[in-house]
Amino acid sequence: MNAAIQHRYGPPSVLTVADVPTPEPGTGEVRVQVLACAVTHGDRRLRAADYPSFTRLVGRLVSGLWRPRHATPGTVFAGTIAAIGSGVTRFAVGDAVYGSVMHSACAEAIVLPEKAPLARMPAGLTPTEAADLPYGALTALHFLRDLAQVRPGDAVLIVGASGGVGRSAVQIARHLGATVTGVCSRDQEAVRALGAEVVIDHRTTDVTASGARYDVIIDTVGAAPYGRARRVLAPAGRYVSTMVSGSLLGWMLWTKLFGRRRARLGVSLATPENLADLTRVVEAGGLRPAVAATYPLRQVVDAHARLEAGGLFGSVVIEPARA
Repeated sequence: MNAAIQHRYGPPSVLTVADVPTPEPGTGEVRVQVLACAVTHGDRRLRAADYPSFTRLVGRLVSGLWRPRHATPGTVFAGTIAAIGSGVTRFAVGDAVYGSVMHSACAEAIVLPEKAPLARMPAGLTPTEAADLPYGALTALHFLRDLAQVRPGDAVLIVGASGGVGRSAVQIARHLGATVTGVCSRDQEAVRALGAEVVIDHRTTDVTASGARYDVIIDTVGAAPYGRARRVLAPAGRYVSTMVSGSLLGWMLWTKLFGRRRARLGVSLATPENLADLTRVVEAGGLRPAVAATYPLRQVVDAHARLEAGGLFGSVVIEPARA
């Protein structure tokens, strides 16, 4: 089978495509024919070992100090169960699935345990549409439902509303009954169409000095650190950021000890149960993914370069079976 390969860290050009043995599932494992694999900013960071200074050493210890520990990249995918090992009960050959792994999804096939973050694909979606969901949408669901505990009627501010996590967060917050304000610099009408009642251009307006009050603030891009965002956070408000920093960790401790506000660091939590919950949100009409560009596997370098170029409203997806 064909798979993307990288033997060193660096720009998109470090990626190649090679013929590698097709993996066989063992006991309790399934083989998925990968029909779509999204290229995410997490993949970009792993490819380039481009970690924030605060986590650089830990990141290298996990992914490989001098070169990638695993040659095939790719963390989120959608496809079809092609083979199952003995003892598998959750899936059958032919099931349409989507899931999340630490590596190796950017290939024509992948083997993983049936208990891995893997679930049946939402009805009505193509694999190309579903591939990015375990990254942006699952992150947004965890932030809003679990960390911020959004309730009907909450006023929710989403910073970075046109990005991968932000687009999903706008839709899921509306699905949970919140009133949504989005902050972005581009695609403002598209963000409004997703369900944001108010859209603010951060280039002309500092939302943290607006005098508004929000029950929940989700910062997906690190543009509204808690020290500023707390000026518009309600007395019992919840703040969640994707960006780890010493300042945020300090505020997390402070808000845990004093007052009713809470600051939290958000990380994606991929589990079979959370994916099944996400499937229900999609099937209930609470979320529709956007795809901006698709590429065959042989153009994996172009796909990564397109993601890095930015300016996209939607995901970049590789389709390994495409000629």
